Amino acid sequence: MTLKFKLYILFSFISFNIHAFQKDSIDIWINQSKTKNLTKTYKKNQLTKAYLYIRSNKLLKPLKLSTIAYQFYKLKDTSSFFEVNSAAMELATKTNQAYAIGDSHWNLATYYIEGEIYDQAYYHFNKALPFFLNNNFKKEASKILIGMANIRGKYKDYIGSENLVVKSMELSKETHNIPNIISCYNFIGLLQYDLKEYDEAFNYYQKALNHYKELNTKDQAKLNFSIFNNLGMCLTKLKKYDEAIAFFNKELKKDIHILDFARILDNRALCKLKMGDTLGIRKQLFKALKIRDSLKSTAGIIISKIGLSNYFKTIHQYDKALQYAREANKLAKKIKNGDNYLTSLKQLAALDHKNSQKHLGRYIEFNDSLMKVERRMRNKFARIQFETNEYIEETERLSEQRIWILISSIGGLLILSLLYFVRVQRVQNEKLSIEAEHQKANEEVYVLTLQQQAKLEEERIKERNRISEELHDGILGKLFGTRFGLGFLPLQGTDETLEKHQSLLNELQDIEKEIRDVSHKLSDNFNSTDINFTSIIKQLLEDKSIIGNFTHSIEFDPEIAWKDVNEVTKANIYRIIQEALQNIIKHAKAKHVSLKFGLSGNSLSISIQDDGVGFNVKKGKKGIGIKNINSRLEKLKGKITIKSELGVGTTLLINTPHITIDGK
Repeated sequence: MTLKFKLYILFSFISFNIHAFQKDSIDIWINQSKTKNLTKTYKKNQLTKAYLYIRSNKLLKPLKLSTIAYQFYKLKDTSSFFEVNSAAMELATKTNQAYAIGDSHWNLATYYIEGEIYDQAYYHFNKALPFFLNNNFKKEASKILIGMANIRGKYKDYIGSENLVVKSMELSKETHNIPNIISCYNFIGLLQYDLKEYDEAFNYYQKALNHYKELNTKDQAKLNFSIFNNLGMCLTKLKKYDEAIAFFNKELKKDIHILDFARILDNRALCKLKMGDTLGIRKQLFKALKIRDSLKSTAGIIISKIGLSNYFKTIHQYDKALQYAREANKLAKKIKNGDNYLTSLKQLAALDHKNSQKHLGRYIEFNDSLMKVERRMRNKFARIQFETNEYIEETERLSEQRIWILISSIGGLLILSLLYFVRVQRVQNEKLSIEAEHQKANEEVYVLTLQQQAKLEEERIKERNRISEELHDGILGKLFGTRFGLGFLPLQGTDETLEKHQSLLNELQDIEKEIRDVSHKLSDNFNSTDINFTSIIKQLLEDKSIIGNFTHSIEFDPEIAWKDVNEVTKANIYRIIQEALQNIIKHAKAKHVSLKFGLSGNSLSISIQDDGVGFNVKKGKKGIGIKNINSRLEKLKGKITIKSELGVGTTLLINTPHITIDGK
């Protein structure tokens, strides 16, 4: 049953509620597929659910797909593995997710290694490497390099293999990856062992063991690492059998896989055989063979049979030795295990005297053929590496080209942006200049208005004084003369007539008094400038209170001599108050506004207080209104202090330390 068919069946059951699943379900399903006590079918269904959810919801999760593909591989579901891994690769490439691309190639390399298709495995390792290496995934890159080194080592490309391990070691040390450092030292030891440099191999194994001891017991258990066995094999080759046995015994005491147990049991038995100790050897060799046979480990069975052949040869049972050598040779040929096939041929040549030349001929012929295959594979690896290097060089060249195009584009954009900025700045400056001129013109108009009002008021005062003088010196004098004349007239008549005469004289005297009072009031000295400026401010506050729908109050310190303050200063004070009131209308939602003018020495203080919504002074941004107020205060060498509290209101305290006096 293909994955697509399974998906179709599964979709028909869960399509009605698939969107109800949370994204965390993907991890749950994947984790369930890793649980040991669940059935294989159930695990596959959980992986299929996770895959379906990602695809149907169009989630950009290529790494999750890669993980799902790997779990299918572990469950031996090859068709699902390839389908999901291809989907992961496609999505990762489309979304440019380097790690996921590398991981998908790593999956394929792992698959081909198990199938012993080493050229394809090497190809995918080599494809994965730059995605990890160039994106600073050093831990993953170091593992990939060891995988590539293993493949090259199988084909006796020792130099190429060692170079790859050295690169892996450098990355592992950079990331302080102790398990990988151990693997690197162990692998270099294996290479030296193959080259029959047993002393060198032992030294590298010893370095691996030293790092192994740095790990805690839990981490040691995780590491599948037969270091004591490797040390024992080296010492066996160096004929230090007692030391070798001690290391084999240490390995057997560890919690190791049953196949590793069989391998080490076999190695220890053969080591004892070299010492001439045959006691219990046969039993141990057959025990190792039984384990390998029960687990269907064909490669292990071949090794066991070669070992039994050596054992029976040592105790001079040549028929049995020949029997096991033939069985090993047949199995090695069947599974195309080159090294063991050569070993078995060599063993047959030594035991089967009649066919010795025939076996030696086959040995030489197969060895030459194997060497050609190894050489061809080494060339293939070199070609893969060369093509990869060419691809990398071409990619780097295109990358450099793109960088230069990008730099040129950015440079062009910067120049255009600069020209645009200069243009905008020039327009802005012109706009600011026009605004400044407009403001200056407004101030001049305002000053002229004040001056005109002052002159009009002056003329009014003169006219009032003239009327006062006219009333006092003219009309009042004539009335007094008339009343005085009438008072001395020798009138005769009845008492009623004389009484009425006196009453009229008294009324004339009252009229004189009223005219005198009017004349005095008209001629009283008062500051017209004070009346003009304060009236304008009062009118401004009155007008703004109507617009802003708030009540108001205003106080002027009587000590302020507005007549001594020049018109430009008064114009700026007027505009400052105007801006402040405008801000209150826009933002404060105030019900009452209070305006106070005070004087301290030669400094004028203005307080503008509202009971509006207020704001956070620390977080609040300065708007254009406050900037305009500050700009005007700079001209007056003044400063502003803003106090505000949310829900209480705002107070602007303005202080001008020097009032500019006309003519001073």
